[in-house]
Amino acid sequence: MNDTGSGTTSSPRIIALANQKGGVGKTTTAINLAAALAASGLKVLLVDLDPQGNASTGLGVGYDARRSGTYAMLEDGDRAASVVQDSSVPNLSLIAADTELAGAELELVMAERREYRLREALEQIGAVYDVVLIDCPPSLGLLTLNALVAAQSVIVPLQCEFFALEGISQLVRTVNSVRQSLNPALKLDGIVLTMYDRRNNLSELVADDARSFFGDKVLETLIPRNIRISEAQSHGQPVMNYDQRSSGSQAYQALAVEVSDRLALRGARKGKA
Repeated sequence: MNDTGSGTTSSPRIIALANQKGGVGKTTTAINLAAALAASGLKVLLVDLDPQGNASTGLGVGYDARRSGTYAMLEDGDRAASVVQDSSVPNLSLIAADTELAGAELELVMAERREYRLREALEQIGAVYDVVLIDCPPSLGLLTLNALVAAQSVIVPLQCEFFALEGISQLVRTVNSVRQSLNPALKLDGIVLTMYDRRNNLSELVADDARSFFGDKVLETLIPRNIRISEAQSHGQPVMNYDQRSSGSQAYQALAVEVSDRLALRGARKGKA
């Protein structure tokens, strides 16, 4: 568990990474953005809210190494601080997806204040962290709704593939609905283009379509198709730990700088934000 002796008094910036379409690089972006932000000196907490638990595995925390995590926090009311695990990355902590999380979607239906469970749990951690990243499941169910109610920002990974823009409008409607009814502070703060292949004209077409539709919501950094990213995950490491010079590592480090600038995260621990 990280210490609280930094002198920081403000609450962390909570960012949900969401896209109801699977296979778009959402969890990959959550892991590697978290690691790159941590490498910049920010205190980062990654919350694995996806029952598949890939963010936990991608940080080297297998099922047999997981203590109580997001399920215990949401269902049993465990304090967030009690379910945090350290990762192998300095400044980066994790609330892992416990094996019971798959059943939480149904169990939360009858729970009191079911949309606010994650927000209320994260409020307990105070100013220990600068940034909290939430890796949402690939759906718009109650787990994702909890993330959107807890967050101030939404970042959407969007793969540079055919049909990529389909379904994004539904997510945007959901974000707008949550803003109007449950969380007025919520903003769509960025769309990250992933799996970009400069050799493929389709990637450029998708990027152009996204920018024409969403304007400056689309971040400048492009995340390339890069075998080192996949290899790193199979070894339970962020790509910058596995191969810092790879194009994938450099892209996620650039993304961290851009997100930090856009959301005024840089220098937060020194009171500059």
